[in-house]
Amino acid sequence: MTVSLKIDFVSDISCPWCAIGLAALEKALDNVQGDVAVQLHVQPFELNPQMPAGGQDITEHLTQKYGSTAQEQAQIRDTICQRGAGVGFVFNPSGRGRVYNTFAAHRLLHWAGLESAERQLALKKALLVACHSHSQAMESPEVLLAAVAQVGLDVTRASQILAGNEFAAEVRAAEAFYTGLGIHSVPAVIINDRHLISGGQPAAVFEQALRQIAATASPAL
Repeated sequence: MTVSLKIDFVSDISCPWCAIGLAALEKALDNVQGDVAVQLHVQPFELNPQMPAGGQDITEHLTQKYGSTAQEQAQIRDTICQRGAGVGFVFNPSGRGRVYNTFAAHRLLHWAGLESAERQLALKKALLVACHSHSQAMESPEVLLAAVAQVGLDVTRASQILAGNEFAAEVRAAEAFYTGLGIHSVPAVIINDRHLISGGQPAAVFEQALRQIAATASPAL
């Protein structure tokens, strides 16, 4: 019998490992289809909540934040590109160029989640592609609205949200909730509000965890 699981995918648009983790998780979900039914919800996390308008050069940012050199960053970028290729996500081999504030994107994702979980996931994936495949400015309303249009959401409504402060309090509350749980790095995959899988794991790791958790859960009605 099919078992129903709830998954909260806590992540940030600007996180390349989140793009890898989401693609790997979707592969795992394809593999367990028929045995496990999943309700997947995208949850907000900001790696750089204080990032000012205009963003910051990626090399400068990573050097300040992690102390890494340009050479080390290039090696990590190569690893990320290879991992992405393995799960079907294409990264720009030259990197993103700049890091931007993603709070507006999270507000749109919250709104999309009110529309439907499917639309929210589609928007999340479109934003990840815009950021990591096309190196676009993720603070730009034009970039955000293009992703909204791509997944068939209401562009006029999205424009209204971006023009104001709608859903800011809800996003802040959700971010505080997950950091309050001790989540300080992403992606974080929370299954049935109890089981945590951290990092951009391979699809096989996600699949094994899903099957193990499903084996102890109640079947869907």
